[in-house]
Amino acid sequence: MINTDKTNVMRILDQKKIKYEPHFYPRGEDIPTDGITIANFLEKDVATVFKTLVTRSASKQYYVFVIPVAEHLDLKKAAKAVGEKSIEMIRQDELLPLTGYIHGGCSPIGMKKKFRTTFHRSVTDLETVTLSAGRVGAQIEIAPNELIKFVGARTADIIV
Repeated sequence: MINTDKTNVMRILDQKKIKYEPHFYPRGEDIPTDGITIANFLEKDVATVFKTLVTRSASKQYYVFVIPVAEHLDLKKAAKAVGEKSIEMIRQDELLPLTGYIHGGCSPIGMKKKFRTTFHRSVTDLETVTLSAGRVGAQIEIAPNELIKFVGARTADIIV
């Protein structure tokens, strides 16, 4: 079953009058929710579908990185991009209390706190980017320049 209810991310974007296109996909225990499967279901090029990753630095600061779903975050490049010596992924059980989102439904929009956010630089080459709308089963497609401006993000080479 597909839940097409608006998410908080969509309501935030509506409130700010930022254009996006909602996309929904089925969810359930027997349905894979990896990014590549989602991109294929939505009939999107995997290079245009991004995932949101949350990290912690050695100095105990949190950082958000948004990269294409088929790619892997390069922790050394990511640390350098934010001026840290090292970073690591947070544990999955830390995600909800920290961001308000669960694994598979994390979005750089509408987190509990504002964290420094960096997108992989390829996002600037795209007409639109698709990413989580803050709930498993919901994605938004949005102009990258609007998204980057709204979340106050930067871009950098942060993938392996």
